[in-house]
Amino acid sequence: MEKNVVGAQLYTVREYTKTAAGVADSLKKVAEIGYTAVQLSGFGEVDPKDVAMMVEDNGLTVASTHTAWDRYLNDLDAVIEEHKMWGCVHPSFGGLPREYYTLDGLKRFLDELHPIVEQLAKEGMDFSYHNHNHELARYGDKTWLATLYDTADPRLLKAEIDTYWIQAGGGDPAYWVQRCAGRQPLLHLKDMMVTKEREVRMAEIGEGNLNWPAILGAAAAAGVEWYLVEQDQCYDRTPFESLAISYRNLKEMGLS
Repeated sequence: MEKNVVGAQLYTVREYTKTAAGVADSLKKVAEIGYTAVQLSGFGEVDPKDVAMMVEDNGLTVASTHTAWDRYLNDLDAVIEEHKMWGCVHPSFGGLPREYYTLDGLKRFLDELHPIVEQLAKEGMDFSYHNHNHELARYGDKTWLATLYDTADPRLLKAEIDTYWIQAGGGDPAYWVQRCAGRQPLLHLKDMMVTKEREVRMAEIGEGNLNWPAILGAAAAAGVEWYLVEQDQCYDRTPFESLAISYRNLKEMGLS
């Protein structure tokens, strides 16, 4: 396996990144765990220039971001300048507003995306779609997500498959990673477990029930560049403890 490709999705530690001091402390802790890259997401009002310095001070790479869709629509020049400042070529987002999740909404999204991607491409950047489980709702004989990737030119739209949410939608994460081969620079890693009380939970990588040999094998074959660890809820652990467990387990699986 390739080395130095594992990043921390900082939405995991969003409760700690509302101020510049919190961002600085969180980046330091993530780097101390062993992560060499981050995905920026869930920050408070922190100056992008300060973020760039903090990232550099901790020897980290900004592999990607999650930037709100309305900023791509209405503030694209600033979004591009921020990503250039951070040395990031893989901008992404957390998801679309609810009204896009119809077939008409899908077409609207691609129509709106086209000029955005053209502008990003001029700056050496691409754009990746991050899924949850609701994109696996069926419209006719296909899911919304399958229709999206079948319709969009791979040069226009890249994939950021989220393993937990694919499983939560009834899909097979390894299949979806394989399905998006060649258009997937980013992969979100989350595990899934069930408690004795029958509660389905997010879990640290390797602590749940997802088929990691199949997922990571598919990812290597698909050309994934960045493996981004995210855990929206950490339950009885701190987010930093959860990130450390996931990092340690992934290292044992051959990633670092």
